[in-house]
Amino acid sequence: MNINEKLANDNFHMIYIASCGEGINASHLVQSALVQFPNHDITVVKVPHIRSEIQVDDIIEKARNTESLIVHTIVNKNLRKYITRKGIEQDIVTIDLMGPVLSKVQTFLDSEPIEKPGLYREIQNIDLDQVSAIEFALAHDDGVNPENLTEAEIILVGLSRAGKTPLAMYLAIMGWKTANVPLVIGVPMPEVMRQIDRRRIIALNINVDQLMAHRRLRQESLGTSDIYSYAARDKIENEINEARRYYISHGFSMIDVSNKPIETSAEEIIEMITRRFKSQAHKRLLR
Repeated sequence: MNINEKLANDNFHMIYIASCGEGINASHLVQSALVQFPNHDITVVKVPHIRSEIQVDDIIEKARNTESLIVHTIVNKNLRKYITRKGIEQDIVTIDLMGPVLSKVQTFLDSEPIEKPGLYREIQNIDLDQVSAIEFALAHDDGVNPENLTEAEIILVGLSRAGKTPLAMYLAIMGWKTANVPLVIGVPMPEVMRQIDRRRIIALNINVDQLMAHRRLRQESLGTSDIYSYAARDKIENEINEARRYYISHGFSMIDVSNKPIETSAEEIIEMITRRFKSQAHKRLLR
C-alpha cells in the first residue's frame, strides 16, 4: 500500500515525533509502545531539529490532514507551550515527553535547565570518542599495527614491564588515542616512528628494583625460571641506562613511573600534551 492509499484508509494513523535533536530516544519509546498494538497500521515519522515556531506550524499542518498525534521531546519551554497550544487549536493530540521530566528534575534540584538543544547528542559523541580511543589502544598495544601510529595522540615507549599497557588503557579511558611501543635494546624501532611528532612520544623511566620485581612476577605467572635473561639486576641496569641514552638521543620526553599510581603518571602526561596541543585537548579537559 503506497502513502496515498494509506491516507485514504480510515484505519490509517500517523505519529509525528518532533524533537530539537535527532528524536532517537522518543522514537524508541514510541516504537516500544506500538508493539503493544500489533493489529493497527501506524506510520511513525521523525521530524528532527525543531527550533522555531515556523517548524512547529509545518508539523501541525501535516498532522491536521491525517489521523495523527504528535509526540515531542523539545527542551525549550516556550516552544513546548507553543506546540501544545497549536495542537489544542487544531484538535490534535500532543504528548510532551520532555516537559514533565524537566519540571520534576528542576523542582528536585531547585535549578533551571539550560534548555540547550542537542546537548545529549554532544555528550554521546564524547562517549563515542572514548570508545574509539579504547579500541585504538587495544589495537595498538605493545607495538601492534605500527603502520597506524601516526593516528595516535600519545605514544608511550618503554622497556618490557615498565607499565606501558595499563597506562595506555587509562589514558584511553580518558579519551586519548594512545599507542604503546616496546623498546628492545638492539632492535630497531618501527620506521614509522620517524614520521611522528616527537611532542607526542612519551618515554617511561622506571627504577631497577621496581622493574626487576615486575619482571619476576611476570616470570612466575608464566612458570619460567630463566632469571638471568630477563629479570637479573645487572641486565636490567644495563637496559635502563641504554634506554635513557636512546630517549635522549631521539628527543623523547621522559617521565618517571617508579612507585607511582597510574593516575599520577597519566596526569603528568596529559598536562604535557595539553600544553603542547591546547586546542585539541580542550574537549577532554571538560570530561
